[in-house]
Amino acid sequence: METHPPLAGPFALGTFSTGDGPAFPGLVTGDRVLDLRTLPALGAPDLTTRALLERWDGVLPLLRAAAGSAEGGWAPLAGLRVHAPVEPRQILQSGANYRTHVIDLAVAHEPEGGRPAEQVRAEVAAMMDRRAAEDQPYVFIGLPSSVTGPYDDVVIPSWCAKPDWELELAAVIGRPAFRVPAGRALEHVAAYTIANDLTARELVFRRDMPEIGTDWLRAKNAPTFTPLGPYLVPSEFVADPGDLRVTLKLNGEAMQDESTKDMIFDVARLVSYASQTVELLPGDLVLTGSPAGNGMHWGRLLRPGDVMEGTITGLGLQRNRCVAEAGNPGRDA
Repeated sequence: METHPPLAGPFALGTFSTGDGPAFPGLVTGDRVLDLRTLPALGAPDLTTRALLERWDGVLPLLRAAAGSAEGGWAPLAGLRVHAPVEPRQILQSGANYRTHVIDLAVAHEPEGGRPAEQVRAEVAAMMDRRAAEDQPYVFIGLPSSVTGPYDDVVIPSWCAKPDWELELAAVIGRPAFRVPAGRALEHVAAYTIANDLTARELVFRRDMPEIGTDWLRAKNAPTFTPLGPYLVPSEFVADPGDLRVTLKLNGEAMQDESTKDMIFDVARLVSYASQTVELLPGDLVLTGSPAGNGMHWGRLLRPGDVMEGTITGLGLQRNRCVAEAGNPGRDA
């Protein structure tokens, strides 16, 4: 059984299975899980967490009542497989949203013999201040096929030379959101969870077509490149998403350890911004960006055998081992 830091609130929502059985949505309280298919008010053989999010306003009171009851199909958490807590239809990802992270990346990418590090830091810090005051977030699209479970292996493709970690707070949409103002945006967030937005650093920028810019398809969307979970923690239990500790350990050593206070654009502004173009649907994810401490900063990227452990205050823990892709389809496959 995986050991978990304390969760915010008395319960959370996840997706589980027993042996080779079908996955099911479960209510987590302490070390036990309630199969929500057994609740008469919710029960259906094909029930999913996304279906629950589609009825979130009505479902949440039922979850509160069930969490305080001994009735129903409870099972020990230790005997269950934990899957990614939700299958999103859309993943909206925020780039360059932590001040310190952006500054560190700018220094790391400065060509040899270029500007002094102190000058780069000062210039980028001033740019971050201007962005927060005057600019808009930078949001791009991720693929649901990259999502994997919180304890599943991360497969490093044979073509990936510089795999890097990016632990992030993820907002999970409940009520559909389209062109919502920032002041109302958090009303559309049902829950929060943990996402690790892995990146093939060498593929972020297209060297063959520099005028095109970033290639997020290749850099971020390989299968297993988005470990998610372990659970969905209802937003009512997260007092301030702008004051959470984001920590990633690599083989037991802390590499990322930063507060969400360092975000340039908070969760409300990110959700609002994305909703101006995209209709956000129940179960969709809005990733809020990576804090400082990525592999590029440390000069130490992921290798087969590495184990990443990610925690965010009140949201549990995910643990993923890195493995090499079987076979050798080639760099340009």
